[in-house]
Amino acid sequence: MKSPDFDYVKAKNLDDVFASLHTYKDSAQILAGGQSLLAMLNLRMANPQILIDISGIDKLKGIEKSGNTLRIGALTTHNEILNSDLVRLHVPLLSQAVPYVAHLAIRNKGTIGGSLALGDPAAEYPAVALALNASLVIQNAKGERRIKAQDFFISLYKTAVQPEELLVAVEFPIATSNQKFVFMELARRMGDYAMVGLALALTMDGKTIRECAISLMAMDDKPILAPSAMKSLTGQQIQSESILQAQNALEKDLDPPGDLQANAATKKHLARVLLSRALTQAGESHV
Repeated sequence: MKSPDFDYVKAKNLDDVFASLHTYKDSAQILAGGQSLLAMLNLRMANPQILIDISGIDKLKGIEKSGNTLRIGALTTHNEILNSDLVRLHVPLLSQAVPYVAHLAIRNKGTIGGSLALGDPAAEYPAVALALNASLVIQNAKGERRIKAQDFFISLYKTAVQPEELLVAVEFPIATSNQKFVFMELARRMGDYAMVGLALALTMDGKTIRECAISLMAMDDKPILAPSAMKSLTGQQIQSESILQAQNALEKDLDPPGDLQANAATKKHLARVLLSRALTQAGESHV
């Protein structure tokens, strides 16, 4: 299938972007890496009047540490994140997740901003952002605003970005020495859409879990937290008994729809498996 007809503009700067967004509003679509959007166009899942190409705006690229935050520009590619020492050192959960993102050719062109703005519930970055409660930086012609990941993802392919706004960056908290992180997902083939994925972030007091975040992907119409499982682990050590308790508590957090990857029962089972594996791996690592 071929894409519908649309107009195209190559934005030179953010002023160009906001001018076009003001003119076309809901009829405009932002083109960054294009790895998801072009496929959606060809499948007629998107029908914009105009594509606004932001790929040449250098201000939206790059990775920078500032205080206790690592800011990643929206146009930073998956491959740049994968090869970044700053990401590996300061946001290890994100570094663990990137190898699962699609395939090499897509990682060379696809961007973190494109993935987050799309809001695909089976994508890796939204789950990581939710587990770390990252801040999404959204800008319009009047200025910037920040919104936490837990408030950013609303439903299937729907985020808090408004028609005349642009996601310009994401800010992750810098990891501390007493934290542990694990990212895992299960797919039929490496690079395929995940059947289930899990992002785990633990803050430890010695061997005891002081704070816990568990984010799941491909389990709802957006990435979700697992509050019951998180509560069951808080104040516990990572042992077989606490892992089993967390698995049982996870049942209260999940009501997944079946999809082309797996039915609901399989998804719930796989989520239990991933939680056990992630906690076991975290327990074997040293703070």
